[in-house]
Amino acid sequence: MNTTLNDIAVRIPTPLRGLTQNKEIVYVSGKTIKELLHNLESQCPGILNRICNEKGEIRRFVNVYLNGEDIRFLNGLDTPLQQKDEVSIVPAIAGG
Repeated sequence: MNTTLNDIAVRIPTPLRGLTQNKEIVYVSGKTIKELLHNLESQCPGILNRICNEKGEIRRFVNVYLNGEDIRFLNGLDTPLQQKDEVSIVPAIAGG
């Protein structure tokens, strides 16, 4: 996969690496989180289903971070991206 200067590093959690050929980091382009996730789906078919629900919203037990900040506290899926940003997909851990 060729990366360009505009590609964003996306950190993939271990449970989803089967969809990324075991890559921990995948480089994807996108102007917003939503566009980035759709482009990620193009590169790694099936991954969007694991991150977003049928309404296109981030699943309740998945967290998406932009440079360490939860996108829910930014602009959600409309959060803009810039060169050298890093997006992390983190499954929420439930405990009791």
